[in-house]
Amino acid sequence: MDRLGLRDTPARVRLLVGALLVVALTAAIAGCAVPVRLAPDDPLPPLARFGIAVAVFGTAQFARLRFRATAGMVSITWGEAALIVSLYLAPAGWLPAAALVGTALAWGLLSLTDRRPVVDLVRIVATVTAATGLGVVVTSALGQPFLAPPTPALALALLAGASTYLLTGAALGGLALALRHGITVAPPVLAALRGKLLMFVGNVVVGLLVIALIRLDPRWLLLLPPPCWLLQQTYRHRLRAEEERRTWRTFAETTGTLNQLDERAVATAAVTGALTLFRAELVDVYLVGDGGRWRRYRGDVGGRVAQRQCTPPEPAPATGNGLTRTLTVGATRVGELRIRLAGSTAPNDSEQDAFTAFADALAAALHDAATHRELRRVAERSSYDAVHDALTGLVNRAALLSRGDEALRQLSHGHPVALLLLDVNHFKEVNDTLGHNAGDHLLQLTASRLGSLVRPGDLLGRLGGDEFALLTTALPVVDNGSAPMTYALRRAREIVERLAAPTEVSGVRMSTEVSVGVVVAGAGTADLAELLRRADIAMYQAKKGGGSVASYDNSRDAGSTDQLTLLAELREALAVEDQLQLALQPAVDLATGAPTGVEALVRWLHPRRGLLTPADFIGPVEHSEQLGAFTRYVLDKALAVAAGWARDGLDVPISVNISARSLLDPRLPAEIAEALRRHDVPPRRLVLEITETVMMSELEVVDEVLGALRALGVQIAVDDFGTGFSSLTFLTRVPVDEVKVDRSFVIRMADSPEAAAIVRTTVGLAHELGLRVVAEGVETAEQRIALAELGCTAAQGYHFFKPMPADKISAVLGSLLDSATANVFPLRADGAS
Repeated sequence: MDRLGLRDTPARVRLLVGALLVVALTAAIAGCAVPVRLAPDDPLPPLARFGIAVAVFGTAQFARLRFRATAGMVSITWGEAALIVSLYLAPAGWLPAAALVGTALAWGLLSLTDRRPVVDLVRIVATVTAATGLGVVVTSALGQPFLAPPTPALALALLAGASTYLLTGAALGGLALALRHGITVAPPVLAALRGKLLMFVGNVVVGLLVIALIRLDPRWLLLLPPPCWLLQQTYRHRLRAEEERRTWRTFAETTGTLNQLDERAVATAAVTGALTLFRAELVDVYLVGDGGRWRRYRGDVGGRVAQRQCTPPEPAPATGNGLTRTLTVGATRVGELRIRLAGSTAPNDSEQDAFTAFADALAAALHDAATHRELRRVAERSSYDAVHDALTGLVNRAALLSRGDEALRQLSHGHPVALLLLDVNHFKEVNDTLGHNAGDHLLQLTASRLGSLVRPGDLLGRLGGDEFALLTTALPVVDNGSAPMTYALRRAREIVERLAAPTEVSGVRMSTEVSVGVVVAGAGTADLAELLRRADIAMYQAKKGGGSVASYDNSRDAGSTDQLTLLAELREALAVEDQLQLALQPAVDLATGAPTGVEALVRWLHPRRGLLTPADFIGPVEHSEQLGAFTRYVLDKALAVAAGWARDGLDVPISVNISARSLLDPRLPAEIAEALRRHDVPPRRLVLEITETVMMSELEVVDEVLGALRALGVQIAVDDFGTGFSSLTFLTRVPVDEVKVDRSFVIRMADSPEAAAIVRTTVGLAHELGLRVVAEGVETAEQRIALAELGCTAAQGYHFFKPMPADKISAVLGSLLDSATANVFPLRADGAS
């Protein structure tokens, strides 16, 4: 053992001790060299006075109290009282030497039980000597206390000297601890001052009292030991109570930080908390690991916590300032906690109790963290197994469907995606011939090879059995639309070639042949389940055709679910307000520029498929049971818009397309009458657009419904005029108010004499019958001029306005009316409604 303590003492601390020793010796020698004149009648010889000062300083060191502070033990003594008494009994210059001798003798005897290293004893003696020297200098600068009568000025001088002694000793002690452990000086200094404050006040009072008693009668000093002993016990009790309050308050705080579910966080909090709670120099938390491996978390007074793998800890050394406890929960060992306390003093009963309670709390926290970790592993494993195929590790069918749909939703509407469905040919023969283990091996090899072909934007999964699916979203997009399918087919053939490479399964060399079905679609037009169904059809087409790859052909698909899905989604759209919306397009008088009416067009803001036009959904709706609800929904929205126009002072008709099947419902006129009444819209401001196919019907119910609508006052317009079989003859069957020339004739009018003739004839016939003619699809100024020359009175199309939201149409209509050069023509030339 290094009795001197040099090996365990950092060089910077040894340097500090050396400097303090030089200062102490210098102060002692210099003080003794100062000439002193004692009174001739002094009853005590000089040596006796020096001896008394030595005895006083030594006795003060014996009456010490100790407590643990940051990074070390702090000793507090009656040093201030000794300084004050010695300043009165002996010349000031002698006191550094007296302090040096008295402190050295006292700590030399104390070290017989403390077994402190010599370097620590030298530091303590030098610190007391240096503090005494500074205290003497300050006191002497303010007064001369040697045998002087007590006065307030002298008391203040002694108080200043005692304060200097206190601050100097605390600062030098804190500096030594900071240099030893690499910490800041403030914490140990503040801890020493807090612990010494009450005792300092008592020391000053006792020192001044001793001087007063000596002046009064030295025999009174015989009564002083009992009160001093009681005062010492009061200090001890107060210090111990304060320490215990601090300990248990810190205990509650540190154990609270252990309530975490991560092992590393718990161990780190335990190390940090133990350093603070026990004012320890070193804390080790050993944790039992898997496979006999251990992990150690170590922290020192600098607050640094390090983790490393280690072997099981060796038995703890039998040091007096160390504490060790095995961490167990029931019969389960979870680790071990070790701390090395500051200083060489063994832990007291309170510290041992706190250590035991802290170790038990740590064991419970670590056990909870380990349990949580295992539960998390089980949950993660269960979650993994729920979405992955156990044999190949690929995502399973359920996960492929959910993740695939999520990937489709993140793409812009219409973005091309491809789904490749693979089936291993002759897989049953492999199972029957080589056994199921060989079949499993073949599936694993297939999955591995497919995995090597996966690219960014791909999702690969096993559907079950010998079927695999690959969803790819990174397809090229070009104007002609053929590139995505070309790319998907190339990927499919690449997969076929890669899987066909010979491999060995259960000792048999074989080539894996697959059939691949390919489907390409736009994102938002079908979900992944529908794409799988189509790819399955294509895959069986490949098998039947004898080839390896086939693309989906909808002409061979008699079971498309698109229509069923769309109708189910329409039912949901009719129940909300934000999916089916009106796009309104005004028709403009070619002569005046005034609006002659507004056509209400329906747009479906589908939450998954994006914006759908009537061409995307009207067909299925017209052949479903939802036609009535759909018609009422659109009429209600259109009449609500028209009612808003009336409030703005706009008297413009609104047109709504009516399906041929709607005219088979005898309840339609009554429902429209109720809607008009509810929205307070005059019947003449509602125009129902029907097609020529309706007019060709011989059913009596159609005539009855149309007659009832006419009787109600609702106006009738014929849409897509000229595309039917008897375009010119049906106008005499049911009175109508408006004829709308189909856009196909308007667009071809400039280049096709036949189209121009149809337009010219339609305009002439309408004038003869007193009907208004509206040309649809006008896109150029040339078409507008040509229609005006033919006598067409109104037109609508992108040349005038694109369909617009309802909140913008009022301003447009108001602007048209303000700038019109004549009034809006009535829908019938004779003004009849």
